[in-house]
Amino acid sequence: MIKLSPETDSMVARINGTVSYPPRTLNPLTCVKMSSTELIALAASVLFIILFTQRWKRRALLLPPGPRPLPIFGNLFDVPKESSWLTYTEWAKTYGDVMSLRVFGQVIVVLNSEKSAREFLEKRATIYSGRPALPFFELLKWSDWNMAFFSDTVLWRQRRRILDRGLRPSAAVQYWPIQQEKVHDFLKILLSNPEDFRQHIKYLQGTIIMSSVYGYDVKDHNDTYLRDAIDANLLGQKALLPGGIIVNSFPFLKHFPGWLPGMGFHALAREGERIGHDMLHRPFELVKDRMRSGTVRPCITQTNLLELEEANSADFKEAECAIAEAAGSLYLAGADTTAAAISTLFLALTLYPDVQRRAQVELDVITEGKRLPNYEDRNRLPYVGAVCKEVLRWRMVAPAGVPHTSTQDDVFEGYFIPKGTIVIANTWAILRDPNVFPDPDEFKPERFLTHSGQLRDDPTLTAVFGFGKRICPGRHLAEDTLSIVAASLLATYSIGKAKDAQGHEIAVGRGYTGGIISSPKEFKCSIAPRSAAAKALIAAQKWNS
Repeated sequence: MIKLSPETDSMVARINGTVSYPPRTLNPLTCVKMSSTELIALAASVLFIILFTQRWKRRALLLPPGPRPLPIFGNLFDVPKESSWLTYTEWAKTYGDVMSLRVFGQVIVVLNSEKSAREFLEKRATIYSGRPALPFFELLKWSDWNMAFFSDTVLWRQRRRILDRGLRPSAAVQYWPIQQEKVHDFLKILLSNPEDFRQHIKYLQGTIIMSSVYGYDVKDHNDTYLRDAIDANLLGQKALLPGGIIVNSFPFLKHFPGWLPGMGFHALAREGERIGHDMLHRPFELVKDRMRSGTVRPCITQTNLLELEEANSADFKEAECAIAEAAGSLYLAGADTTAAAISTLFLALTLYPDVQRRAQVELDVITEGKRLPNYEDRNRLPYVGAVCKEVLRWRMVAPAGVPHTSTQDDVFEGYFIPKGTIVIANTWAILRDPNVFPDPDEFKPERFLTHSGQLRDDPTLTAVFGFGKRICPGRHLAEDTLSIVAASLLATYSIGKAKDAQGHEIAVGRGYTGGIISSPKEFKCSIAPRSAAAKALIAAQKWNS
């Protein structure tokens, strides 16, 4: 017989149930004794596991649908460098309103409907109001002062308040006389040299911006302030194009010396930095000098500086810097955008003579051909107002908007949107939706008229100026400018197709540039005073009856 050890014998007895245990009351608080340090470590571990699990659950979700990416390169070769909105709109037919791309691991989400754009950029604005960081803009140092490149920070909000206050409709009234004066100068320039109307349009918009923001009269087409703004816009548009500047795709290249082949962006950045510095400081100091000498004209910068002086702020220098940067941001943003819309107005009037005639009939009833229209006439010119709205819709200035970026992970309808995703609102697709705007390729101002002929507000059209917190602060100034230009031009000029030496009409192209700011490619048109009376009005300055 095998003899078991006492320990084994005791274990067998417990298994056979022959050992009884005395009853014991359990205290759950004393079952496990742990130090406070151990408890904190346990809680932290549990929290980490929960967060880790949730993050990987999100990462297990799919990105929104889109074209299949290549290894490493992603969709780099799928997205055209120009007119990307056309490709996005075509892809939307396959992938839907919310689709995604990847370029070198960078996720890009494209929103192809008003509903999705408002969901992301308005309802979830706290997540999607950032701006993507582009290495080239860091080299330019524009991101140090231009609020268009700021994320949703305290600095951005401070500068945005300055612009919203200076550009609200009630404040914009004080700049109307200046704008009317500049438009009248534009009509005169057209009379003497109609062939260069595109250059005159750039001059017009530049002088309106400089007058409104700094109270400065642009001298001519070669004015230094105007040239700086035009050059800066061209550089900025190139930098924002996918693949436009190599360092944006390969950020590590910014550490390479400029003398290496392909590193020419360093020299470009140095020149851009100089232009940006001049744009920020020179006109601002001009306003301050004129305020001291008592020769300043009413302008947005002057108004804000006066308010700052009256407030007697302890942070005067910081507040003054905010005003300078807000003004410089507006100066840069406004120099090219409205000019593109006015160019589209000329193209539309050339291609659609019936629209032109109907607008002129409406104007003639109001002015009787004896004066130029003014801002006070706007409510009595619904069709002219509809023409302006259709100009903005038909060929929007920024068809793909300005990119946003997400500041944290998010989930949309089961799809994962990682932090740092670039988000693009495809305004072209939104304002070309045939379910909202039938025959979207046709120029039809009556879309914006009620059955009784009154001007109708269409909330969808605000997509032209962006969404949410990032909606363009200068939108009221842009609409004011376009409306007075359209009314004044239609009251005095006839726009038509140009003719060659044999008297044959020259075909009018409908092509548009494919950058961030899209404007008509060069086209010819005929520009002539409507009558001898109209010509006399241009020569005289009869804004009032």
